[in-house]
Amino acid sequence: MPLLHVEIPVLRGFLTAGEAAEWKQDVFTAEESGSLLKSLMEGDFKAVLLSSQVTKLLNGDGCYAEEEDMEGYLEKRILLYLMGGSSDNQANRELVVLVLAVSCLHMFAQSNWTGPPFSFHLSDLLPPALLSPQFQTLDEAAHSSLLLDGESVYSLVANPFLLLLARVILIKSACKMDSLQLLPWWTLRYIKLHQQILEACSPQLLDLAQNSIDKVMRHQSVLSEQRNLAVQFHLECVYTSLSYYQYQQAKEHIRKAQELSGLNINMTGALGKRTRFQQKYLAQLILEVKRRGDGSDQMDIEASPTPTPQASLPRDYNLSDDTMLDTINLAEPDQYKLPELAAEEQALILGICTDFQKNNPVHKLTEEELLAFTSCILSQPKFWAVEVTALCLRSKLEKEKSRCVERAMMQTQVIVDYFEDTRCPGSERLKIFYCCHAPPRWAVQKQLASLLTDLGCTSSALLMYEKLELWEDAVICYERLGQHGKAEEIVRRELEKKETPSLYCLLGDILRDHQHYDRAWELSGRRSARAMRSKALLHLRNKEFQQCVDCFEQSLKTNTMQLGVWFSLGCAYLALEGYDGAAKAFQRCVGLEPDNAEAWNNLSTAYIRLHMKNKAFRTLQEALKCNYENWQIWENFILVSTDVGDFAEAMKAYHRLMDLRENYKDVQVSRWLALASRRTPAWRTAPWCTLGEARKGWMRMRRRGEESAAWRIHLCTGENTGEQILQVLVRAVVQNLTDIQGEQAGALRPKLKELLGRISSRHSSDAEVWRQYALLCGNGNSSDSEDNQKALQFLSKAHRCEVQAGGWEKEPTVFKEVIARAVHMGKVTLSCSEKKSNPAEALQMLSSSRLSLRSLATKAKQMHTDVATGQLHAELQEGVADLEQLITELQELSGKLRNQSQ
Repeated sequence: MPLLHVEIPVLRGFLTAGEAAEWKQDVFTAEESGSLLKSLMEGDFKAVLLSSQVTKLLNGDGCYAEEEDMEGYLEKRILLYLMGGSSDNQANRELVVLVLAVSCLHMFAQSNWTGPPFSFHLSDLLPPALLSPQFQTLDEAAHSSLLLDGESVYSLVANPFLLLLARVILIKSACKMDSLQLLPWWTLRYIKLHQQILEACSPQLLDLAQNSIDKVMRHQSVLSEQRNLAVQFHLECVYTSLSYYQYQQAKEHIRKAQELSGLNINMTGALGKRTRFQQKYLAQLILEVKRRGDGSDQMDIEASPTPTPQASLPRDYNLSDDTMLDTINLAEPDQYKLPELAAEEQALILGICTDFQKNNPVHKLTEEELLAFTSCILSQPKFWAVEVTALCLRSKLEKEKSRCVERAMMQTQVIVDYFEDTRCPGSERLKIFYCCHAPPRWAVQKQLASLLTDLGCTSSALLMYEKLELWEDAVICYERLGQHGKAEEIVRRELEKKETPSLYCLLGDILRDHQHYDRAWELSGRRSARAMRSKALLHLRNKEFQQCVDCFEQSLKTNTMQLGVWFSLGCAYLALEGYDGAAKAFQRCVGLEPDNAEAWNNLSTAYIRLHMKNKAFRTLQEALKCNYENWQIWENFILVSTDVGDFAEAMKAYHRLMDLRENYKDVQVSRWLALASRRTPAWRTAPWCTLGEARKGWMRMRRRGEESAAWRIHLCTGENTGEQILQVLVRAVVQNLTDIQGEQAGALRPKLKELLGRISSRHSSDAEVWRQYALLCGNGNSSDSEDNQKALQFLSKAHRCEVQAGGWEKEPTVFKEVIARAVHMGKVTLSCSEKKSNPAEALQMLSSSRLSLRSLATKAKQMHTDVATGQLHAELQEGVADLEQLITELQELSGKLRNQSQ
């Protein structure tokens, strides 16, 4: 029988009816591998490990060189076995080693994920010299070998030797197992388990995972013939991609898996009831699952695992609430009835749910959509891995709901207790296990402790954390209980038992002392990414930014996949004004997590400081995709979009800011804007500076009379810059500037009028808004009489708002500006009155303007006439004279109109 025909059922985990007869005759009778394959397919993994073939393979003649570590010894034994026989028997030996690796993975998963627990004695497998007390214990040796990229292994992992042996076979010895085409698939499964017991992501495992996926993808003929296995493979790739922040690749694998499954999965609304006393059916969010076409492309039932009896699965707790129903009571349940789902189909729905959770923000709507997924999955309890993963997710979502928090805690306790339950064998629990992301047992226990903490049972949670040796969480509990000294005491007590880098790091966190991080770094052989990371964070807290950067970079040399470290490194570089370094750090950050809005925003800040504003504009667009509700990002975006000349986007941003902040506007910042345009549009050449620098620059230009100079001070602060942006937008439209796309800004006039209409309705007492509105309507100089009438109306409102504000009349310079604007309003009044066909309306217009101007002239004389000389302030003399002349002209025109009307 070809080896591939053996590998496929081993991957699947069971034999079909047709394969069973064939295997009984051809495979189970093989000399070395037959009995092992039989034990494997029957789910007796322990029998494989303790078999005479494996014992002889691992123990050999009992010789052990003292300079060898455990990993080296195991590698030597496996390679000796693979190369020790004739070429005729090579395939059989490779099968023996494969069965051993698969059994180790399954037993490791059973020990730490599925249960029930089991025990075996390594003394039966390894030479006595290797177990000698003068050497490291087996667990210590396994932990040391499994430590990757400076990320330590969880201290209470059960039977780490099994994972180490699987690693040696699947990675170290793979080069001698060329006959096995699908061996990389098992390597991918090993990677999934190994990554979950590490403190953080491992770049080594990522490289290995990508290599393994590529190798499996080369066997398209196998995947095309085995549709069920192809769906499983793509789902396993989904979880691997999500673990390493590769969201786009995960989506592609989800798409392929759904295509192969023949399922249509959509979120939809249906009439239903959520409460016991609800009278009317209301729209409820549910998951609709339908098979495509005639169902010819559905899963092969024979090649899909048979469901586990419901009695052997963890109990799904009822809500038992006097108001809320357990499930939605649909008005038309038959219309949305689920088809009977196979194992791969349930796993697919769970995979889509996980992908959706990873790609959406924490929000109430997101929670409701995730609950729709869990309700769908839990309506058909069939497989341990799917059931437990869905129950854990539902418990996490329900812990914030007062009516559901009790069920969340009870449900989590049931899952914790079920690990010890022996009614359901491990082989049943492993069905479809690698296609789901079931949490390890300590993660479920930690979730239960977290629920206890949220309910105020801090002491009970503390006991659980100490039992799990999750010392960081235990320290937080001590802090909440006010026992600050106890936190240090418990860490020092554990250090007396055994010194580890993690404990020294934790002691450094408690005491905020660098010497403990240095000790952790040395103890780890300069391999602990956590030690340098924690040391850097302490430097950051103390604003010692250069030392902080040095430590972060040292940590990243050990492990480049530390998302939080890249972000913090970027912030430290910003504080040091090292914008190149900041840009590189935030680029890596968004590369690892593309939906990190803060990282995109900070990356744009670095680009702005580097005068790369087009890049800043694009990065802010990405930031807004990730967080559409953050007004600070929108404010940065409106600044940058205006600065690069995308006026349409600036208007859209202004509208959005008004949606998010009801009273959004700017009054102060526009004072510090000096804007001019000579040959090049100012928005293309603007440097960036701080608010203080802008203020000084503006005042300096005013003193030197350089208001028309061809440069501009632009703000990069957290303050509102609404009117400043408004002035630029109005000028761009009025002067018909060319925007970043090469389009004429004049085409945006209707949109800008709409924006100004909205702004003026909210801020009707703001003079600058009305002035900009008048400017957009031609400022009284338009060839369209209707626009001139509107401009006069807006200028009049601006004047009224200006004179009603207090304090302006005391400063002659400001008074002079008010007079100049009033004179312009008077001239527009004259122009509009002359063109009025109705004399009565013209007279009213002239009278109103004349009263305003006369009041202004009178106030100028009252406030700024020298009592001793009787002379008006020199700075106002010309303006007041213009006012009086204009008042005379208005009066004369009024007289002519009265004579005409008579």
